[in-house]
Amino acid sequence: MSASVGQARQSAKLRSRALQREIMDLILERGLRHGDPLPTELELVETFGVGRNTVREALKVLQAMGIVDVRHGYGMFVASTNLDALAVTLEFHARMSLGQGGREATELVDVRQALESELVPSSIDALDADGLAAVASAVAWMDECAKAGRPLAEADRAFHRALYAPLRNSLLSSLLDVFWSAYSGLNRVLPADDAAATVAAHQAIYEAVAARDKEGAAELIRRHFDGARRTLAQLPQAGSAGR
Repeated sequence: MSASVGQARQSAKLRSRALQREIMDLILERGLRHGDPLPTELELVETFGVGRNTVREALKVLQAMGIVDVRHGYGMFVASTNLDALAVTLEFHARMSLGQGGREATELVDVRQALESELVPSSIDALDADGLAAVASAVAWMDECAKAGRPLAEADRAFHRALYAPLRNSLLSSLLDVFWSAYSGLNRVLPADDAAATVAAHQAIYEAVAARDKEGAAELIRRHFDGARRTLAQLPQAGSAGR
């Protein structure tokens, strides 16, 4: 590829990125809300003085980012709050890292450990009898799976979802799902965790939560993720293949 072609492509990317920011600024400046219609392609061309192809490329990126919703035959709208794009990106890089030392997956564990241990006191404050029953049900499901020799992942996911559901935090819920999507890939490369120990750990967290022991619950959650970190540390490091 010639230098001139490369420069042209780079210039096109820069124009597209600049236009993406301008469209986002337009949404904010006009006070548009989720589901509100956006200006048409032609209006965007006229507003920003760029070509239609540049507008289309920028809109494709904004759609992938979950900012713009393009409905063919209806028009373009401000997308509803949706973290799917973030979830897919984090999951992809975390799972890719499993064959290269697991750095990104470990970072995801670090973030989740910090979030859960810091947020569990607030969740305990918000947890009512029905919410506590949902946490207990998830522990019972985990125990049932362990005794039957079935994987615990889905029951474990249900436990953490139930524990933090009272916070009504969609970002946290999405990150929990991202973690499990990424971490499930470990089942193909590492021995499974001790099922009985995993159930016991979650039972202990439940008991601390039921007793409204905020500090105890936070400490148990920190220890729980230390186990995940040790598991990830067993992965082969990048560049170690063939040694």
